[in-house]
Amino acid sequence: MAEVLEFRVPSGPGRTLLVLGLETDATEHALYLAFSAFGPLYSVRLHRNAAVAGPGYYALVKYYSARDARRAQLACDRQPLFQKSALKVCLCTRQRSFLQQNLALNSSKCQELANHYLGFNGWSSRIVTLQDISGFEGEENDEEDARGSTGSQRCKYLCVRELTIPQHGICVRGLGVAEVPVDPGEGFLTAMRSAQKLAVLKALSEAFQKILLVVLENGKVAVEYVSSQEDLVDCLAEEELKGLLQVTDLPFLQLNPDGEEEILSDFSMEGD
Repeated sequence: MAEVLEFRVPSGPGRTLLVLGLETDATEHALYLAFSAFGPLYSVRLHRNAAVAGPGYYALVKYYSARDARRAQLACDRQPLFQKSALKVCLCTRQRSFLQQNLALNSSKCQELANHYLGFNGWSSRIVTLQDISGFEGEENDEEDARGSTGSQRCKYLCVRELTIPQHGICVRGLGVAEVPVDPGEGFLTAMRSAQKLAVLKALSEAFQKILLVVLENGKVAVEYVSSQEDLVDCLAEEELKGLLQVTDLPFLQLNPDGEEEILSDFSMEGD
């Protein structure tokens, strides 16, 4: 049996465990160490019991893989793990509709998932182009800037980043756009650097959305390209791509709904 994993926030039944009977000294770190032994985790959330349930905590542990979640449930249920008393571990088979949104993973989570299944040396990325596109905002904003309205200035950058998985013959590109307001107290340079870094992160996340991981029962992994339609960012040569970005109005969906909060200092990140 094969399981298909996307670089998206895991949703659907069978990927989340409910852990009951946690003692008052339980921590998310201890939960992470115990349950990550069965596969990569998307999140671990520790919550205080309701007053009627007495002191202690319960936790929600979410896996990317339903197979990993099932293995963890079978192995950990009725076991003490890191405490004296036994835990009750249940597999959540239902989720509310608002949890079913298929949100993209941010770049940090994408890298964690890729490193686990492909290895730290199994993938790499590079920046194809990183351009200032603040000038596309229109004449009205230009007139305001000319009057000295620095409080309304915004710095906007576009990045195209290439993701390569050589062992599987995969090479895709992602596009990211970031816009940051210029804080008069910090200056334009700070806003420019933040916009550049966020655009680079979003571009990597968008590139990962174009591939699927097919995980077999024996642990072997295949990678598939899943772009649903002809993608200009992937099809054009590097020279053509740079020229196109300079003259068009960028009709792309560039926003990452999952958000990007990380700020990295090195743009040319690799899997190693």
